Parts: sequence; C-alpha cells; structure tokens
Amino acid sequence: MSDNKMVAEPREAFGKGVARKLRAVGKTPAVIYGHGSDPRHVSLPARQLAIVLRTKNAVIELEINGKTELVLVKSASKDPISQIIEHVDLIEITRGEQVHVEVPVHLIGEVLSGTTIDLEHKTVKLEAEATNIPDFVVLSTNKEFAGHHFTVADLTLPKGVTLDLPADTLIAMVLATAAGQADGVPEEK
Repeated sequence: MSDNKMVAEPREAFGKGVARKLRAVGKTPAVIYGHGSDPRHVSLPARQLAIVLRTKNAVIELEINGKTELVLVKSASKDPISQIIEHVDLIEITRGEQVHVEVPVHLIGEVLSGTTIDLEHKTVKLEAEATNIPDFVVLSTNKEFAGHHFTVADLTLPKGVTLDLPADTLIAMVLATAAGQADGVPEEK
C-alpha cells in the first residue's frame, strides 16, 4: 500500500464539460463516499491512478488539503474505446475496519490427464480488514478424478479473512474432457 499514495484536489465544479477538462490536463474525477458524511468530489492524477487500479480492491492513501485518509476503490468507469479512466468511486475506510469485497479464485496444482476443472465461482465475496485485503484466494488441486467437487471449505484463506458464502457452496468441479471420456478416465466414487 505504500505505493498507493497520491494527492487529491477538492473540486467544486461538476458535469461532463468539467470532467473532460480535468481529463485533458491529466486528472481523473472521483467521488469519496462513506462514514455518514456527504459525498466529496476530488480529482486524482490520472497516470498514477491507472497504475493503482491494476490491483483489484486497491486501497489508496489520499492527501486532501494536507490531511491523510484511506479510501477503497469501489468502482471505476473507463471509456470503451480509448480505455481512459473517466470516473472513480471511492469509499472512505479506517485502519482495522472490516470491509466486504470480491476477490478472484486462483487454481494451484495439477489436474489428472483427461480432466479439466470447471470453476463455478471465478470470484468469491469475503470480509477482511481494510488494509489487509488478499489479492486472491487459493483452490489447491491434486489430480482429483472426474466428478470431484470443490466447495468453499476447500479454499485456502489468509489469516483474518472470512467468506460470505456457506461452507458447502460449490466452487469448482472436475470434469472429464472429450479425450478423457474416450480414454475411459475414472470417475470419483
């Protein structure tokens, strides 16, 4: 998170024309929500923001008028053609606060020859400390037979993280490929 520091400039003017002018000078309009306060409008350095947004659930340390605060990226909208970030919504957070986020599931391990893994949930919703959000959760495989089911209970979670899904929710299953079916890949009993 130390790389995610930037200076935000408060803004009083709104609208499409103002947003275009901001983007033309290398800034991105943003709105900060949260903690019972009114939404605050700011502009952020576009290039620096684009780098930070490469990370899902990015936490940014903003300096606004000399005061430092933490925000979590809620959403960002991009122009579909130019891929320029047009606007960002941020949520104000505090250290130690628990937040609900969605993170990707990464498969690690090997599959049995003639099988593949069908990932039912490419992402999972979880609760984590705001400054300790994992980049992903791990689903370990070890040459399971066709028909094997992986559930939420099979995911490897970092310390202090809880899932917002029941333990018996299906995450992935092992399927025989067409080649595997022709070769008679055994199914799990």
